[in-house]
Parts: sequence; structure tokens; C-alpha cells
Amino acid sequence: MYEKILNEIKLPYYQQQFPNNGQRFVAWYLRNIHGRDEIQAKADITDGADDKQIDAIFVDDEYNKVYIIQGKFIGGDTVNAEPIREVLSSWVQLKDLVRLQETANNKLKQKLAEVVIAFDDNYDIEFELITTSNLTEQAQRDLFTFQKELAESEDLSANLRLIDIEELQHRYDYALEKENPVITHTLALREGKFIKMDLAGTNVIMASLPLKDCLAFPGIKDGTLSQKNVRQSLGLSNHVNKGIKNTIYNESRDFFFFHNGITALCNKMIFDNSTKQVTLKGLSIVNGCQSLNTILSCSEKVKILEDSFIMFRFYEIPERDRADRISISTNSQSSIKPRDLRSNDKRVLNLKRAFEQKYPQGYLKTKRGETLPANKNKDFELDLSDLAKLFVSWHSQRPNIAYGETKLFDKYFDQLFRKDYQPENAQALNMWMRLVWKRWTKDNPLSLNESLLVMRAYAPYHHLYAISNCFVILNKMPQDNVPSPSVTFNKAEKSNLLDQLVDIAGSCLNSSLEAAANEPLPNNRVFSPQNWIKTKTCLADIRKAINLHFTMLPSMPGGKELLQKLKLELQMESSEFTERWAAD
Repeated sequence: MYEKILNEIKLPYYQQQFPNNGQRFVAWYLRNIHGRDEIQAKADITDGADDKQIDAIFVDDEYNKVYIIQGKFIGGDTVNAEPIREVLSSWVQLKDLVRLQETANNKLKQKLAEVVIAFDDNYDIEFELITTSNLTEQAQRDLFTFQKELAESEDLSANLRLIDIEELQHRYDYALEKENPVITHTLALREGKFIKMDLAGTNVIMASLPLKDCLAFPGIKDGTLSQKNVRQSLGLSNHVNKGIKNTIYNESRDFFFFHNGITALCNKMIFDNSTKQVTLKGLSIVNGCQSLNTILSCSEKVKILEDSFIMFRFYEIPERDRADRISISTNSQSSIKPRDLRSNDKRVLNLKRAFEQKYPQGYLKTKRGETLPANKNKDFELDLSDLAKLFVSWHSQRPNIAYGETKLFDKYFDQLFRKDYQPENAQALNMWMRLVWKRWTKDNPLSLNESLLVMRAYAPYHHLYAISNCFVILNKMPQDNVPSPSVTFNKAEKSNLLDQLVDIAGSCLNSSLEAAANEPLPNNRVFSPQNWIKTKTCLADIRKAINLHFTMLPSMPGGKELLQKLKLELQMESSEFTERWAAD
């Protein structure tokens, strides 16, 4: 196991991100055992000067645990009790978080801010001592003593677990079983149409398979075969998939030459030389999801093709990090986005499960290319990318950064996607935004300024922001308070004020732009709507326009009665507001 880890931490990610093998070993453990992604693992490492005997620390909100990790990457057979005493030292220091934050390095200070909240929520504390050796007999006795002391402590009870070389192997094997799709498939290879080789210590089979053999692969339709792929089928309307379909029907004999081939990974590859059969355990397609779905959609035609082949590359790759890099590197036909890489994040999957349990008729699309199943209601359809924009516009009150999908799923992902987010709030945001989009059509029912219509990719999220601020201003709440989406929608719907609020918010957005455009500028300066919409200045201008609208409303025909109705019907309790989510 030591040699295996030593080889794997030579990969570019570990070499480029971490200065020594000690940190690389801990990062490897975080990636392969705890399933942390590359960004998370790098952020979790606190090792260095003033690390207070803590090599890594992270908070697992799904299981309500704080993991504090100390690693010893050594090639010897045994290790003494010194690492255990280091763990004990870190435990003692954690009892005084205030002092620890004062003296710790910057990375640890940042992580301790999360730990404070976790401690307040009574998260379990898990100390893990990971080592590639075995403890001496004296160290084993010390471990037993310290484990008892930590478990029985009344002021900071914790678990101390030793992850020695044997336990490390066990956890690694278990993590592989959880990570890879549990798919086993046996293929009969044709004589003269395959090559078996060893490349860089990896079992490889390059095989030309009959196109109709693709139909026998399990898990194409439900997506389990491509679980490790960062996206699902993009549909037959995609230009690449149209080309594949056209080749199947019109130039099937040349399919092999027109197609780049399929890349498949598996945990274990067993080849029977006598039968020329290969058994693939833990099979997953990491490049070719589009092709296999298109082939399946043409199944009846494919079944009768006798002289059509496709190239398959089968790699025996049990290592998580290596598999991730292969999946990303081999998907070159359509670019990989941060949103794709987050599609399997636990927080996203938890939200999807909660949303679809709350609304059986609903569907949260987490991967690009997913389509709404026929038995689902389009009014309860949500897309992960759209949801991130709704979150940052409403909860973070920052629609000016809603256009940057890359940042939303990279820099701001942790702030926006939170544990236990209520599905009714997600659906309320969905319904508010659907009403907004109805005003951003070619008919332009609100007579919006042409400059706004040009910015249709992101200006509508300022419209949503304006709706939330209508509730803040009507209820005289502080500026950074955010109303509950579900409460606002339910109140407006019950009082038949949905359309009026959306129209008021849109008109205020429009007037704020026009007011900003009329502001005097320094010499040689020209007002740019695109620059204005992306700044915080525009947010203040929108709030100012809403305040002015409600101030002037009583002087308009029927305005006094409308304002009274708005204040009465849309009155909310202070508990129905929360502080905005910081995203800048």
C-alpha cells in the first residue's frame, strides 16, 4: 500500500499543489478515502508552521462530524507513540478555540471558523491518525489510554481512530466499492480485432466491437454506466449526436473510421484467453456517453448491422484521482464546466432528493443534457445552473454576479449550496422566476428599456432581486435581510398580488437604469449599461427606485388603496427574514 500511495502522489495534482510527501499523503487520503474533490482537499490541508499538530481539518455537514487528521507517511515497519501525543496535543488546544485561533496559521484560522459553528451544533469530533506503518507495542498501549481519555472527557469528548496500513487498505477497498458503479459486464472479443497490453503498469485492452454489441451494455438508459462521466446525454439535437445518428443510418460501414471511440474504466479486468472473453468489474464509461445513448436510440437499425464496428478502450483504473483526470481529459468534444464537476456533490444530490420527495411531480436536473421525464410536471422543473443564479440573486442579494456560472460553481459554491435547504423555497424561487421570464419576451409587456433587453442573460435576475426588496421595504426591514421565498410567494399568491409585484419590480429596475443613465459623468466618460448592471451600484439604485415608487404610489390613481393592500397582505414576521448569504 505504501508503494501504491507513493506512486499515486507523483501525479501532477499532488506535486503541483503540495510541497512535500507528508502533505501529499494527507491529500491523497482526503481524496481517496473521504471523497473530497481536488479543491476541497487543498483547502482542508492546514499543515505547516503553527499548524498546532493538525495536518488537515474539515467539517462533514452530511454526517455532522468534524474530522481532524494527523498523517505520518513513512516507509518503516513501525512508528512510536509520538504521533499519538501530537493528536493529544491538538485535542488539548481545541479546548480553547479563542487562543488557538490567535496563534494558528492562516489556513487553520479559516478552518477553525467553520469548526466553531460545528461545535455549537454538537457535531461529533473524529481524530484520525493515518500512517503507512504499524504502532509499536508501547504506542498501542498509549493509544488505548488516549482513546479512553478523549471519549470520557466532559468538556470536549472525541473519538480517536488509528488508520494504520491494514486499515488504510480496508478503507481504500471500501471507498472503491462506494465510488464506482456496481456494474459487471462480460464481453466476447473477436479474434484479430483486439489488442491486450500493459501500459504504465495498467492493464489495457483496445478492441473493435460490433456496433450491436453496444446494446448489451447495462446501465446506458438509466445513466449508471456513465456515473463517473461529468455529464449525461446532451440529446439527439446536439450536432455531434446528429452526426452519429446520420452515420448509423447512411454510412454504417465507415462508423469505425468516423468515430473517436469509447473510453471505459473498471476496477478489475479479467481476461479468459481460451474463450477470448473479458469480464469487466466496476465498469464505467467516462467518454462515450453521448455515443452510447445515440446508438441505443437507433437500436432497431443497429441490430441488423453486420459490418459496423466501434473502437473501445478498456482501462483497469481503480485509483479515484486518476479516474477523475481521465474522465475530464477525454471529454473534449464539449467543454467541461465547473457546474459539471459539481453535479455529483453530496449537497447537490441531497437537494435533488429532498426536492423530488417533496414534489413527486418535480425534477431537479443536476447534469447537463438531462431532459424532463414524461411523467413530470414542467412547472416543477429546475435546472442546477438556474438554481445557483436564483440563490445568489435572492439569498446573497448579488444578482450582479449571477451571470458568472463558473464562479457560482467554483468560488461561491459553498456559500450557495447549503445543507438542509428547504425544497419549498427552491420551488418558490422557481415560480417567481417563471413569472419574471414572462415579462422578458419579445412583446416586452413592461416596456423595458432596450438596453435591459439586450442583457437578457443576466438582467432578469436583477428583476428577481427587486421582488425580494419589495418585501424588505414594505416590511421596513434592514437592507441585508432576506425574506423567505416560500412565505413571499404564498402571501402574494393568496392575496392575488403576484403579477402586480412582478410588474412593480420590473418597472423599478427599468427606472433605476434610466436614472443612472441620466447621471452626469466626468468628461470623456460614457454610461455603459453592461458595466452598471454588473456593479453593486446598480443594487443601490434599484433599492432607491423601489423606495421612491412606494413613496409616490399614494399620489397615483388607486395607488393609496394598492399600497395599503400591499402593506396589509404582505406583512411578514421578522423571523421570516434571514441575513443574506455572503458571496463577495
